[in-house]
Amino acid sequence: MANPLSVPNAKLAVKVPRFVYGTAWKKDQTAALVSQAIRSGFRGIDTAAQPKHYKEDLVGDGIREALRTGVCQREDLHIQTKFTPPSGQDPSNLPYALSADLETQINSSISSSLQHLETEPSTYIDMLILHSPLDTLKTTLAAWKHLESRVPHQIRSLGISNTNLSTLSALFEHSTVKPALVQNRFYSGTGYDGPVRAFCEGNGIVYQSFWTLTGNPGLWKADAVKDAAKEIGVSRQVALYLCVMGLGNVSVLNGTTNAQRMREDLEGLDTWQAWVEADANRERWEAIIASFRRSITR
Repeated sequence: MANPLSVPNAKLAVKVPRFVYGTAWKKDQTAALVSQAIRSGFRGIDTAAQPKHYKEDLVGDGIREALRTGVCQREDLHIQTKFTPPSGQDPSNLPYALSADLETQINSSISSSLQHLETEPSTYIDMLILHSPLDTLKTTLAAWKHLESRVPHQIRSLGISNTNLSTLSALFEHSTVKPALVQNRFYSGTGYDGPVRAFCEGNGIVYQSFWTLTGNPGLWKADAVKDAAKEIGVSRQVALYLCVMGLGNVSVLNGTTNAQRMREDLEGLDTWQAWVEADANRERWEAIIASFRRSITR
């Protein structure tokens, strides 16, 4: 299995797998797909306390079902979930009272997540992600301050999603528990998040991309992706995943619902790990990534 990414900013030892299984929009198939993903080899699971897009309770069911098979132990898994502010929620279906103050909303959301994701012999969340900045920087920092109070006991580390560089740098400057992960959409509309990725790489933060395949149909045709697929012996979609990972300290959300694709993606990652560790291939891999960088900075 490919080596996970270390998180130096975490209070406790936290490692983020290169592939994390995404559970958004899986609806009633969530539990079965999560169990299948873990049994196929995924060791990272992403969810959110956001009922309109995620079935966090069914994510927990799928995790527990997989653990009962003995395929792995709880400590082998990286489980991340999110606190979603009211702006990202369906007002008729929330994990907290809309009228409550921010601290109470956060407490209620975390309590709900811990209940949904309960495991034996102990229940904890490897990473709690702020699903998006709040209306103002002041309110975002206040939310983060309260999240910090839950680390490192029930929550091992913190991250933020859907953020820009300005908010991320302010959060990093003013926080005690530094963000360990940024989960952002990787696509041309943000210039492939170049400045954010650079900040993450320079400050020991894992960058986690989502919509990596569906948001980038043009990148499938990039010369670097074609070369990676041919030389490593993987599919074009796996090659794109690998090129994104090759940008530096990058994890990728993978939400496939196809069992064969799950296995192929994970096997492709292992094939790449073995290929790139061979001395004869390292220089070639560096050239492929240099080409890929050029294709996303034009």
